[in-house]
Amino acid sequence: MARSLSRRRFLATSAAVVAAPSLSLSQGANVLKFVPQTDVAVLDPVWTTTYPTRDHGYMVFDTLFGMDGQYRMQPQMLAGALTENDGKVWVLTLRDGLKFHDGSPVLARDCVASIKRWGARDAFGQVLMAATDELVAADDKTIRFRLKHAFPLLPDALGKASPNMCAIMPERLAATSPTERVNEMVGSGPYRFLAGERVPGALIAYQKFDGYVPRSGGTPDWTAGPKVAHFERVEWRIMPDPNTAMGALRAGEIDWWYSPDADLLPALKAMRGVSTRVIDPTGWISTMRLNHLVPPFDNPAIRRAVLSAVSQSDFMEAQTSDRDLWKDGVGIFCPGTPMATDAGMSAITGPRDLEKAKAAILAAGYKGEKVVVLGAAEIASSKALSDVGADLLKKLGFNVDYQLSDWGTVVQRRAKTEPVEQGGWNVFHTFWSGTDQFTPAGHAFLRSHGRNAAPGWPTIPAMEQMRDDWFRAPTPEAQVALARRMQELAFQEVPYIPLGQRFFPTAFRSNLTGILNGNPVFWNVRRA
Repeated sequence: MARSLSRRRFLATSAAVVAAPSLSLSQGANVLKFVPQTDVAVLDPVWTTTYPTRDHGYMVFDTLFGMDGQYRMQPQMLAGALTENDGKVWVLTLRDGLKFHDGSPVLARDCVASIKRWGARDAFGQVLMAATDELVAADDKTIRFRLKHAFPLLPDALGKASPNMCAIMPERLAATSPTERVNEMVGSGPYRFLAGERVPGALIAYQKFDGYVPRSGGTPDWTAGPKVAHFERVEWRIMPDPNTAMGALRAGEIDWWYSPDADLLPALKAMRGVSTRVIDPTGWISTMRLNHLVPPFDNPAIRRAVLSAVSQSDFMEAQTSDRDLWKDGVGIFCPGTPMATDAGMSAITGPRDLEKAKAAILAAGYKGEKVVVLGAAEIASSKALSDVGADLLKKLGFNVDYQLSDWGTVVQRRAKTEPVEQGGWNVFHTFWSGTDQFTPAGHAFLRSHGRNAAPGWPTIPAMEQMRDDWFRAPTPEAQVALARRMQELAFQEVPYIPLGQRFFPTAFRSNLTGILNGNPVFWNVRRA
């Protein structure tokens, strides 16, 4: 393709209780036994934004870029990347030795199909694809983007560690409609998914992929650097009962418990042979998501009234009494990051008056409609949020139907856009890693493009316009100014309600070394 080559650079970084049958599978010292937050209800890491699915995705799939501990993007499946024509062309070159678990080579056309499918669902990916005039495989190893305008955040989009990850899969799987799930797990990552051994609610198993070639050079850090698998096998043991998980960790029957209940942390810290550590320094942002499609939260005045009654400290204290493990006064962007702002924060930090909020709800026209609040019973922190949220809504006079189930059911249910009488919902609570809320780029709950948005489906054209302007802002200062305006608008239109920031220590046997910061990954980990 003819083009004018005005600038060329190599990219180093971008800006800015177990089922009995499973026991026999665990013999041998080279098996890592891990207890995730919950079972993986959906296997496709592009179809859903749930973290257990994302963590499963990083076992099986690789990504074009990886993110290091400074939140910079590094080439991962790539030998490198070049920009041309003042940033309007990106040329990405695959490194040698990449192959899928079925033995086929990873080709550029696999990557193109994977990017397109991911880009139809992911908030950041949608912006990238809207800026793309053409995305092609120039040859077996070369991916070429021709853009409408310069898009320096392209590596940040393709390498972001938050859901949805841009998982590279074979073209035949990536051809699946973005609205349908991929259930055949064939990736090119360091571990193969053992579909025949999966026991829903009990076991997920992975085998080291001997054909995986880690990138040479660099330092393992978050999702960047060489991915060296030291365990021949990794087993995810689903243990909804925290006391069972704690007993298994104490006895050495499991190696790593990802998210122990907060009230068990003192006992875990005192336990011989067990260590605890916060591996995600950005924490998790707790949120209340309101369904904008159905009454009563299709009414912005009612949403604002609920916001005015929310005390973030109530939601945080329900999860842990350790004040060092949470922050309130949290706005739309992750605290301590460049876009975090105090604009409009009185909506969060001002005096709370339940009676005033209750009167405002009635004045806004609430007619006693049933309010279905979804909650996940097996995730203690999530249930704590849902308990407090449901109780608050009852106190505000809503006709609350609080429905507890497992997280997998919540994930299925929240995708329904129908009225509550037809199986729909009104409210659910969830967490987002702080990395997901650094900027408007990957902030899924800030997207406000109606039925194409994340479940909750807000329609706020002004928010979408400011988001577009943020991507085109000429300076960091201009981006900060737009972030201030977006937060002020969010507190008026209330696409969701931030509930505070939690830090979650993980617990593991002290003989494990090499656990990286960020989301739980299983390369670099070994047993001393």
